[in-house]
Amino acid sequence: MFDEIMGKFEGSPSQQAVVRLLLERGFSVNDEGRVVSGGIEIPNTQIAGEIGVDRRVVDSTTDALLADDELRRIFQNISAVPSLMDLAPVLDLTVVTVEVGNPDEPGLVADVTGLVADEGLTIRQVLSDDPEFADDPKLYVILDEEPSGELLKAIRGLPFVRKVGF
Repeated sequence: MFDEIMGKFEGSPSQQAVVRLLLERGFSVNDEGRVVSGGIEIPNTQIAGEIGVDRRVVDSTTDALLADDELRRIFQNISAVPSLMDLAPVLDLTVVTVEVGNPDEPGLVADVTGLVADEGLTIRQVLSDDPEFADDPKLYVILDEEPSGELLKAIRGLPFVRKVGF
């Protein structure tokens, strides 16, 4: 789907940069063509400054998103998901990062979280990069406490896992 969305802006790398930012940050576009996060409007000048384009590029991109029925449905329904990853050190949580060889492997999340549950650890949050948006997608498991070496070895032993760290 990501390739299809970006393909609609194939002739404009600047508009693709706007689309990528909206998707990565979970920003949506309201009926007036304004970029929003929930009910908070984000000025187009700030969006433009973040990615190094002119404000008018953001305007034309949001207009194009609203003009396309399929893209309108997508970009009016995006929402951001709060992440505990950056807060983990402050909240004394542990982030286990799992790098996988094939991110499309079925059961990946179930296998990893099953091993964590078997060890009796509490999972606070599980996040994963979307393989369509990230070049090297990862699975992040945020725990209340540090995992044992045995758990890390067990996760590393799963056939689709390349690397585990925390």
